[in-house]
Amino acid sequence: MKPSSSLASRVLEITVISGENLRESRKQWVKKNAFVNIRTTDSCNKTTKMDKEGGSYPVWNEKLIVDLPTHAVNLTVEVQCKTSYGIKTIGIARVPTSDFIGGFLPEDYLHFLSYRLRDEKGEKNGIINFSVKVKNAPPHTTGCASAYSQQWTAAPVAVGSKDSCEVVTGIPVYPSY
Repeated sequence: MKPSSSLASRVLEITVISGENLRESRKQWVKKNAFVNIRTTDSCNKTTKMDKEGGSYPVWNEKLIVDLPTHAVNLTVEVQCKTSYGIKTIGIARVPTSDFIGGFLPEDYLHFLSYRLRDEKGEKNGIINFSVKVKNAPPHTTGCASAYSQQWTAAPVAVGSKDSCEVVTGIPVYPSY
């Protein structure tokens, strides 16, 4: 199913690259079958394939396309592994959307991010490496001056005599075409 590209959401291209130092418990390293879930909302969830041989240093290099609602404040990255007892959550990272949307860089910029994973007790448990790019980003401006590049129209103001030194307040009037 292809994500919709409406005004109520942004389409993200997330490349899940790799993980580092993943542990099943304090004494047990992840041996195999690690995978990543990317969640933007409760209903939008994308999953990578399992890395069957990477152990505690899995490599996915898998591209996922997800919808990010404009009201979303974070992106959840969850690393899990399949064990003989079922699916175990290794760690979760909540990535603020402000890390890749807004700020000084254009939205369609390719952001490479690394986040510390936390287990269900809140303890450090590895690192996840991924990249994010907004696919349907609005057109960006190229500098401060371009924000003011709209044509301004001035209206003559009568202030009195020619040599008057009175203060005049200017109000921009935008042409309505």
